[in-house]
Amino acid sequence: MKAQLTPGKYVVAVSGGVDSMVLLDLLHGLPDVELVVAHFEHGIRKDSDEDRKLVEAAAKKYGLPFVFARGNLGAGVSEATARTVRYNFLRQVQKEQNAQAIITAHHQDDVLETAIFNLMRGTGRKGLSALQSTENLTRPLLHIYKDEILAYAREHHIKWREDSTNNDETYKRNFIRRQIMPRLNPQQKAALAAFVSRAQTSNAAIDAMLDELIKSGGATMGRQWFIMLPHQVSREVMAAWLRAHDVRDFDRPLIERLVIAAKVALPGKLIDVNADLVLHVQKHSLELRKRSPRKNR
Repeated sequence: MKAQLTPGKYVVAVSGGVDSMVLLDLLHGLPDVELVVAHFEHGIRKDSDEDRKLVEAAAKKYGLPFVFARGNLGAGVSEATARTVRYNFLRQVQKEQNAQAIITAHHQDDVLETAIFNLMRGTGRKGLSALQSTENLTRPLLHIYKDEILAYAREHHIKWREDSTNNDETYKRNFIRRQIMPRLNPQQKAALAAFVSRAQTSNAAIDAMLDELIKSGGATMGRQWFIMLPHQVSREVMAAWLRAHDVRDFDRPLIERLVIAAKVALPGKLIDVNADLVLHVQKHSLELRKRSPRKNR
């Protein structure tokens, strides 16, 4: 089993679980690759300090710098909050270390779990291909299944720690991992993986076309043209328009609200997008504009 990286400096996220411990073992000897081991202690479990000690010892064994932080999030924290805080930490380390990207240990089973998770949430087409490598986030194990990772860990006597919260099925992702994934046979997994791969290809093509469309209009879009779009297409266009203006923290209800307002609101209506932007609905056009600063009272 191998992992490939282009030469450069990276921050590798290591939790202490089997996936990231195997990832670290695979990466540490790659030529022309400089690694910084980063560990975030969420503060959810009482024994989480043992995870940190294991990762720190592994970093020392491989002769790699080690950076960590504690979150003290508490046992009731949501998956989304924990993920946000963890990635904020990793991005900060990346900036401080002047690294070209963050590396995580997501694998093929995670790809399938994420697709199922997003289908259950009712997300759109992009939810099927959400787990990919990007310019600043590298996932070199996406082609490898969990069984292969476990086999490698046992063969190479790699130590890891099991996160007890992974058994808590009140977390939807754990329910998928423990109740749905084991019921899929190899052929069904392969079929789902092929479906996700096709979605990735299609989404890349659709996104490229949307980007070209959005760039031609900038912050302004023809309203009559937008009104004539099928509703599903108009949602995709609205989402692409927001992303083109560096808006990432939107959800489906916001997109729906903006699309409906863009089509039916009276001219002059201002619709909140986020803390910085509003959608200005005019008779013949739609405009994303900066929110006017509030006057002191």
